[in-house]
Amino acid sequence: MARVSPRIALVCGVAAATIAVCAAAQAQQVYRYVDKDGRTIYTDRPPPSDSKEVQAKRLSPNFIENNDASMALTQAAQRYPVTLYTFACGTLCQNAEALLNRRGIPFSTVNVEEQKGAEALQKLTGAQQAPVLQVGDKLIAKGFNEARWTAMLDDAGYPKSPARRVAAKAPAGAAPPAAPAAPATPAPPAPPTEATQAVAVPGGGYPKN
Repeated sequence: MARVSPRIALVCGVAAATIAVCAAAQAQQVYRYVDKDGRTIYTDRPPPSDSKEVQAKRLSPNFIENNDASMALTQAAQRYPVTLYTFACGTLCQNAEALLNRRGIPFSTVNVEEQKGAEALQKLTGAQQAPVLQVGDKLIAKGFNEARWTAMLDDAGYPKSPARRVAAKAPAGAAPPAAPAAPATPAPPAPPTEATQAVAVPGGGYPKN
């Protein structure tokens, strides 16, 4: 039976501890709480002192889910429909939309540069800054923060990856299907950041008389 040198065992133990510490350092800190109006808020900053049901979460930057998630997706979409308040704000709004697309989450879009969209955003958040994510009636994330949005979508039951698609078998003697067009290249993911990013709507976004 082979014997392990105490020195080698010590080095391996230190290396394992170092890896664990590094992994913990890379985790994102996200807070979930209910504000005074009864809305559930997700943020990377400590919540106000009068908040209720405060929860602190740490999210690993890497996660993969390979199972067929079509049923979970359908149930989550029925219970917590997703609405993205956005406009043509460039890379920031593109990255916000790309996060939803990467997870295969169906969502509706509200253009906050239009009068009705600006009114809806003002009513929801009391401000004219976007992007804003709404999941269901009371889950609201002001500004784009990938870790915070990920936590909110996870809590709503949305799968972390889109469901796999299985091609149907063609009947005997049928002509092979045409090759599908190359998929469009998705927008690059937003870089990990602790800060929430939001952009003011041009002109304030307030409805015009």
